[in-house]
Amino acid sequence: MKRRNRFLLIVLAAIAVAGCNTVQGIGKDIEKGGQAIGRAAR
Repeated sequence: MKRRNRFLLIVLAAIAVAGCNTVQGIGKDIEKGGQAIGRAAR
Protein backbone atom coordinates (compact mmCIF):
# COMPACT_ATOMS: atom_id res chain seq x y z
CA MET A 1 0.00 0.00 0.00
CA LYS A 2 2.82 2.44 0.83
CA ARG A 3 4.44 1.74 -2.53
CA ARG A 4 1.20 2.58 -4.33
CA ASN A 5 0.77 5.82 -2.40
CA ARG A 6 4.35 6.84 -3.17
CA PHE A 7 3.78 6.12 -6.87
CA LEU A 8 0.58 8.20 -6.91
CA LEU A 9 2.35 11.08 -5.18
CA ILE A 10 5.13 11.05 -7.79
CA VAL A 11 2.61 10.97 -10.65
CA LEU A 12 0.62 13.86 -9.18
CA ALA A 13 3.80 15.90 -8.65
CA ALA A 14 4.82 15.31 -12.27
CA ILE A 15 1.40 16.44 -13.50
CA ALA A 16 1.56 19.56 -11.34
CA VAL A 17 4.99 20.48 -12.69
CA ALA A 18 3.87 19.92 -16.28
CA GLY A 19 0.81 22.09 -15.65
CA CYS A 20 2.92 24.93 -14.34
CA ASN A 21 5.14 24.82 -17.39
CA THR A 22 2.10 24.92 -19.66
CA VAL A 23 0.56 27.92 -17.88
CA GLN A 24 3.90 29.72 -17.95
CA GLY A 25 4.22 29.04 -21.69
CA ILE A 26 0.74 30.40 -22.36
CA GLY A 27 1.61 33.54 -20.40
CA LYS A 28 4.72 34.09 -22.51
CA ASP A 29 2.73 33.62 -25.73
CA ILE A 30 0.11 36.14 -24.61
CA GLU A 31 2.84 38.60 -23.66
CA LYS A 32 4.51 38.27 -27.06
CA GLY A 33 1.14 38.79 -28.75
CA GLY A 34 0.58 41.95 -26.74
CA GLN A 35 4.01 43.26 -27.69
CA ALA A 36 3.31 42.59 -31.37
CA ILE A 37 0.02 44.51 -31.14
CA GLY A 38 1.84 47.38 -29.40
CA ARG A 39 4.43 47.54 -32.19
CA ALA A 40 1.75 47.46 -34.87
CA ALA A 41 -0.14 50.31 -33.18
CA ARG A 42 2.85 52.68 -33.33
